[in-house]
Amino acid sequence: MITADAKATQEAKELLEYLKNTAGQQIITGQHTQTIPCEEIAYIRQTTGKEPKLRGFELLGYSPNINYADASPECLTEVEENKGTAETALQWARANRPDKVNDTGTENSTDYTTGGILTFSFHWFSPLGGRDKSFYTEHTDFDAAKILQEGTPERAAFYHDMDAIAGILQQFQQEHIPILWRPFHESYGTWFWWGAKGAKVARDLYRLMFDYYTGEKNLHNLLWVWNSDIEEAYPGDEYVDVVSMDVYLPEYQSTDYADAYEKLVAATSRDKVAALAEVGYLPDVDLLQKSRIPWAYYMTWSKEFCIGEKYNSVENLNKMYDSEYAVTL
Repeated sequence: MITADAKATQEAKELLEYLKNTAGQQIITGQHTQTIPCEEIAYIRQTTGKEPKLRGFELLGYSPNINYADASPECLTEVEENKGTAETALQWARANRPDKVNDTGTENSTDYTTGGILTFSFHWFSPLGGRDKSFYTEHTDFDAAKILQEGTPERAAFYHDMDAIAGILQQFQQEHIPILWRPFHESYGTWFWWGAKGAKVARDLYRLMFDYYTGEKNLHNLLWVWNSDIEEAYPGDEYVDVVSMDVYLPEYQSTDYADAYEKLVAATSRDKVAALAEVGYLPDVDLLQKSRIPWAYYMTWSKEFCIGEKYNSVENLNKMYDSEYAVTL
């Protein structure tokens, strides 16, 4: 399978191939975290005796423009708890490196049936202005459309922030660690500043970042995850490795998320790896095993979506992690 980035690292290429080969044969278990202790992982391990193969980390606390003087206690706590998680992610990735095998006699390849997989989310505080959790549109008057205009303060701030985050991602490239990178998530909605001016603006921001990171910043350890099911806003196959959706059902139902899959691939591409990048309720692994809907992975959102039984029962969590169809760590 060809990566969107023509210069993708060998590890990134092999990870994409692994995701492609897994989809429809099994589903990779995934869990988002936001803090250094990763309480969600401890809960899953305590409940099931296993851990998810795919671990998500959050970069919100690394946003360069956080308005500490005008932030709620909740915001300040969330930022404080998130600080240091990039180093936690690096330590985890080092400790859970997949094995290297030499099956060609010429060079070692990565065996992704072993080890863990890493992804980042980025609730990006608006690059200019804003208060409180300014990744939310309601807390900033930052105009994402102005980023697309040469010479604007918005564009300069956008690139300034991209440089800061690129510095974090480069640490992983130096250690040959690929990342499932999901910027501008949920751009089908207007609740984040990057989607506030419409999904097409978010698409153009995504393309700007792709070109800047793969070109100017020489970041080639990223697999690019697009997170929207709006057809006219799809960046194009040349910019995307994984198509994904976030699905939060109003109440629990036993589902393989088949409807979400069909809507997603119809709006994007049937030739890409597909993923449930965020869910509130776990997919039903028995239904998945029967239907073989080719989700490569799912990821439950953090905090109460994982811990306790408000969203997912202990029974359903154990059913997932005990299933032969689920890939765990």
